Amino acid sequence: MNTAFINGTVIVGNGRILEHATVIVEDDKIVKVAVGDVKIPADAKKIPLDGHSLLPGFIDCHVHLCLDGSPDPLSGSVAQPLTVNALKAADFARRTLEGGVTSIRDMGGINGIDLGLKQAIDTGLIPGPRMLASGRMICMTGGHGWQVGLEADGADAVRKAAREQIKAGADIIKLMATGGVLTPAVEPGSEQLTEEELRAAVEEAHKAGKKTATHAMGTRGILNALRAGIDSIEHGVYLDEEAVALMVKNKVPLIPTISALYNIESRGVEAGIPAYAVEKTLRVKPFHLASVRMAREAGVTVAMGTDAGTPFNMHGENLGEIKLLVQSGFSPAQAIEAGTGIAARVLGVEKTLGSVEEGKLADLVMVTGNPLDDAGILAERQAIVLVMKGGKQVKVNHQPQGGEQ
Repeated sequence: MNTAFINGTVIVGNGRILEHATVIVEDDKIVKVAVGDVKIPADAKKIPLDGHSLLPGFIDCHVHLCLDGSPDPLSGSVAQPLTVNALKAADFARRTLEGGVTSIRDMGGINGIDLGLKQAIDTGLIPGPRMLASGRMICMTGGHGWQVGLEADGADAVRKAAREQIKAGADIIKLMATGGVLTPAVEPGSEQLTEEELRAAVEEAHKAGKKTATHAMGTRGILNALRAGIDSIEHGVYLDEEAVALMVKNKVPLIPTISALYNIESRGVEAGIPAYAVEKTLRVKPFHLASVRMAREAGVTVAMGTDAGTPFNMHGENLGEIKLLVQSGFSPAQAIEAGTGIAARVLGVEKTLGSVEEGKLADLVMVTGNPLDDAGILAERQAIVLVMKGGKQVKVNHQPQGGEQ
């Protein structure tokens, strides 16, 4: 079925804003983007954009579909049966898609569930966003995320671990360069995998044509990862001038995942979050926000990622990150681009996704109002009127005023 979105605001995803624009979709592709009078195919389903905006499908560069957003998701996910975890993850994939996120990077699965989920989505067995999956994240023995990660010590062992994940079908290799918040008895600022260990995994990934990413909070761990040739820094809590300069020079993006710490701080121990996680969050959050500001001002590429699945950081509510980016100093247009065109470049899919342009896949989101005036609109599920993935409508809340024609 062909679809025509008619006469409204189109936020392209590459910095351009079109007014009174029409977008025509044929099969799974965008075939026409034009301003003013446009000839509409006779068989097209017509959707007026009056009072609405059309955007590219959003891309979340950092989620965990195998974590359920409960107060202690790592412990909870490990304790429950594998089948329950898989069924939950499938539901989270559906919610994510219906929330306007049409592509994700899953940055640490459990027992291959993320890899199987990707296959199920790709074959049409279940609804969900396009996925890049990392399989099991690689950490040192007892390191951050050891409960679900693949523990390895020494360059040779880490190299083998990377090869094992590539063999299993991982699209990206996730490495743990530092400690974190959700693992007890681990310091967020401490370095964990060494530069030598990180370099071994990066080399294996790059030989196989795969990208790498690292959980990296502490400064020395961030620098280790950058010197090892990492492709993206996740979180980046304790950035310094040297790290920022390297990121700019080597074009390494930052995925700050502000939502993760925000939700832990706002809910606290009263909601059942472990006291150690809340204490560490309160300690690191000011440094995190300062690092995001430093990166933005220095010209580091910043892409949207949420860490969805961490405490009260719910799948399907991913676009709340856009509002948090705006609160951190980004304009609404910059924040939206961080979750569309820039995120597509981070995933390496910018030729087919990330913007409303002719020839690209028709992953589109239609929202009530204009998020350039109020980015908070995107965090309101009821404001997401329509989600399209590959030319197929996967969610329609209600027909825009005026209905179909």
